[in-house]
Parts: sequence; C-alpha cells; structure tokens
Amino acid sequence: MANKRNYSVIGVVPARLASTRLPEKMLADLEGEPLVAMTARSAMNSGAFDEVVVATDSPKIVEAVEKCGFKAYLTDPQLPSGTARVAEVARQTAADVYVNIQGDEPLIDGEGLRRTAEAFADPAVNMATLWFPLQPEDENNPNAVKLVVDCNDDAIYFSRSIIPFPRSYERFAPRKHVGVYGYRRDTLLQLTGLPACDLEKVESLEQLRALYHGIKIRVLPAARDSIGVDTLTDLERVREELRRRRER
Repeated sequence: MANKRNYSVIGVVPARLASTRLPEKMLADLEGEPLVAMTARSAMNSGAFDEVVVATDSPKIVEAVEKCGFKAYLTDPQLPSGTARVAEVARQTAADVYVNIQGDEPLIDGEGLRRTAEAFADPAVNMATLWFPLQPEDENNPNAVKLVVDCNDDAIYFSRSIIPFPRSYERFAPRKHVGVYGYRRDTLLQLTGLPACDLEKVESLEQLRALYHGIKIRVLPAARDSIGVDTLTDLERVREELRRRRER
C-alpha cells in the first residue's frame, strides 16, 4: 500500500525508558521481544508506512530495538514530549508525512494507521488523528479524552470533560480520542516551535496547541479502540490476547 502513494510516510514510535506505574515498560517481554519492538512491528505490518523507527531517550531501548531489526534514534532526554521526539526524527530525515505511534500499544489498530497515512492524499490535510465511540463508563474519566468535530471532520475541541454536554439532546454519540497523530513534515516542525497555550496547559492536552494556533486536525474513525499498557494488569491483558491469537 505504501508504494502506491506519491508521498512518503514514516511511522515514529516515541519511547521513554522511565515509567511510573510499570517500570521500564517499553522493555517488558512480549513473546520474546520488548514491548516497544512489538509496537513497531505491528505498525510496520499494517502496510501504512515506508519505514517505522523508534525515537527514545535511552541507549538500552536503542540496543533492544536494533536487535529486533528496527532503526532507533537516540534523542535528547530533556525533550518535553513524544511529539518533540518525532520532530527530532523529522529533522534528520526527509519524509513527507510522519505518524506518531504510541509506544505502549503493541496491539495497535493497523486499519486506523492506514487511514491516518492515507488522509494526506488530500492536500488540505496537514494533521490527522483518530476517534472511537466513547463508552458510557468513560464519560467522567479524564484519561479518556473527548472530542467534537465540524462538518468537514476537522476537530473543534478536545477535552478531558464530556463534550458536548448533553443538556437537552440525548441522541448525540460522544467520541473518544485515539492518540495517533499524523503530520506533514513542515506542520510538525512548525507545531513544535510554537509556544504552549493556556488551553493546552489547563487540559494538559498538547493537541490543543495546534487548534489554538490555527492548525486544522482531520479526525478519522478508528476500526477499534486502542489498548495501552500502563500497568502490570494491562500487560497481562495483552499477553492473554496474544495467546488467543496464536490459538485461532
């Protein structure tokens, strides 16, 4: 699929070594390879990318990823975000589009990655992300980010609160943000050079910087929800799913 496009797309997996709830989770073993390498492999197997690389603050992750056959970039440990790590890769490479892939999602939705990459066939799209229907139990969960879009499927706003508030119209289906981001190279470099805005600081949502500064974000439907690994329980869920897939 990647070779049918007239633009190049690199998938970048930002990966920090430090993690609070599950120490060094990026190196957790999944069927003989580190979690971050399985994420990169799942992304590459999606067919969405010309190349998938890892951007990390840790020589340990570089070594582990390279043993699994993926290129890794050692980035400044002081960089403030995964987006900044993706931008660092963009400064050293020359793809047209970069997709930021969460490093702790080894079972990432390949169809969603393809949709994100393919969105840039539209020259009007400079940034893209994904959504999935919000489950009722997540309406008041601040870790499940909500979003609303306009008539062109461009984001109007992202929030940790429920939006829109269902005051008198209950048939509206709220949407949950799925944290995959695609950027044109120049948009990515522009975005990381812009100052943080108050909305971003209040919500602690980096994507609000783009909206505040007038960068439109195209929002596409994900085929399925993401499963991030933040705890040992999450890790065991992923291992169980991998066992189920082997037994099919």
